[in-house]
Amino acid sequence: MIDFSTPLAGLNAATTSLNKVAQNMANYGGSAAGDSVNLSSDAVTLLQAKNDFVANLKVAQTEDQLTKSALSILG
Repeated sequence: MIDFSTPLAGLNAATTSLNKVAQNMANYGGSAAGDSVNLSSDAVTLLQAKNDFVANLKVAQTEDQLTKSALSILG
């Protein structure tokens, strides 16, 4: 039937990346003057995580549609 392991792995990777950036941004306000915080890099990572979420959800939707089509052909 449906194997959601690939999109779920992608969603987990995007979540990990998102959590890391969120932690970096949360610590930004309390960072010392010598700490290097790269907000532009963090913003790019956030956009990549968003795109990863969208792409993996599309994969899951496509797998679901293919399974429904196969079942309707067989049924």
